[in-house]
Amino acid sequence: MVEKQDIFNKDDALLAELGYRAELTRNFSVIEVFGVAFSIMSLLPSIASTLPLAMAGGPVGMTWGWLIPSIFIMCIGISMSEMGSAMPTSGGLYWWTFKFAPESIKKPLCFLAGYSNTLGLIGGLCSIDYGFAGLLLSVVTIATDGEFVPNKYQTYGVFVACLATHALIGTLATRYISKLQTFCIVSNLIVIIITCIALPIGRAKDGLLNSGEYVFTHAESTSEWPVGWAFFLSWMSPVWTIQSFDSCVHMAEEAANASIAVPFGILGSISLCGIIGFAVMAVLAATIDKDFASVLDTSHGQPIAQIYMNALGKNWCIGMMVMLFIIQWFMGMSITVAGSRQIWAFSRDGALPFSQAIRVINYRLGVPLRAVWYMCFVSGVIGLLSLVDKSATSALFSLAVASNSLSWFLPIACRAFFNPEAFKPGPFYIGGAISRTISLIATFYLIFVIGILSMWPLEGPNPSPTSMNYTVVVNGFVWIGCMLYYFVDARKWFEGPKNTFEGYNIDSSVADMDDLSPSTLYDDYHLKDM
Repeated sequence: MVEKQDIFNKDDALLAELGYRAELTRNFSVIEVFGVAFSIMSLLPSIASTLPLAMAGGPVGMTWGWLIPSIFIMCIGISMSEMGSAMPTSGGLYWWTFKFAPESIKKPLCFLAGYSNTLGLIGGLCSIDYGFAGLLLSVVTIATDGEFVPNKYQTYGVFVACLATHALIGTLATRYISKLQTFCIVSNLIVIIITCIALPIGRAKDGLLNSGEYVFTHAESTSEWPVGWAFFLSWMSPVWTIQSFDSCVHMAEEAANASIAVPFGILGSISLCGIIGFAVMAVLAATIDKDFASVLDTSHGQPIAQIYMNALGKNWCIGMMVMLFIIQWFMGMSITVAGSRQIWAFSRDGALPFSQAIRVINYRLGVPLRAVWYMCFVSGVIGLLSLVDKSATSALFSLAVASNSLSWFLPIACRAFFNPEAFKPGPFYIGGAISRTISLIATFYLIFVIGILSMWPLEGPNPSPTSMNYTVVVNGFVWIGCMLYYFVDARKWFEGPKNTFEGYNIDSSVADMDDLSPSTLYDDYHLKDM
């Protein structure tokens, strides 16, 4: 059993009961954990990268197509916050799946959840850094009045260079990375305020401000899909933007007061991005040219740049786009930090190829360096999809959505349907029937996102090889490959979450785990706040 003298504080005591020795330094405060999620979401750069998706249903898709899915995403966040508050560990999603899944299938489901979450985070880095490349190169195109138009190879080159910088910055000690989160929060809010004030003023000067009726009631389809389905496709913008709240879970082992920091970060980032994002989308819908084709089909390929250009002129447009791609770079930095912790945690449990090498911690810096490099390298390989065609590039965005959604679905559904009595609440808990209802809403919403929304062809009902959604191919390959890997080989050695304490076995202590809660644990160890 864990010796009391090995426990340095209540966070590490709870982590010890989950089976892990503390190996990372807890340099992230509650606000800084929130900052990681809010930085990865970075509203304006994310909206810029996904605006063509949001425009699929017209102004109604941009506004209500943002707010409605945000409510469903909050249900996911509440369910995840409850588990994160009670059981805060960097590998939370697959750990919770193992705890709540039926005994006969807990190992393969845990394996699938871990691989899907890992792929989703890597896909998230791909899409963020590819979006950065698009924003940066669009500035060059605008500055040269369209004389320079980047090809896919140049875009991929900038994407790889961005990955390289994130691999380098990811090697910094966490005490420095944690402090950057405050800058990310402030810079995001400043750019949002400037945009929401400047755009309406610029369009109003020319008498081109769209009416409230147009913003909130006008629907149209920018593809071959009917307007009704195009509205649902607009959901992909907030689904992709707000999906990064699970980064708080992956920072749990570097968070002070993790049982509070994790739920605060998740719920704070979702609610703030949901509300402010709706306001930003309303401003964009009020200032956009009603001829959507003129905004979508430009030499620079960035609808938001055209909105800035139409309202504020070339110089303002360039200035705003520079701020956006700088913030987007910090998005990539933050997801590299969070994603590498999931990769490290999964390799700590021996699930990834070369786990023994990947899981090594640089204790001088307090960073899993090899996990950082691994994430950036695999992102670069997956990013080769962008060299195929435009639709394959879109798969980089849908890839993150589908994979992360499955990794969220598994623990939430297992807890709701199979083993709810095993859950012992932490400091954050909605309670009883309300909690179960929210979990059920989250479960069925995720089925819709995974099975339909993220896999659907974006341009029309008769996709060609160049217009199909490759997400089903990429995710299908990974999910099927993961299960084949498990049943052919991994089932012989994968036992689920391991214990890093000698002589302490998580699988044999399930009964003890059922009594686990932060409050009782702290009482058992008689620990005081430090």
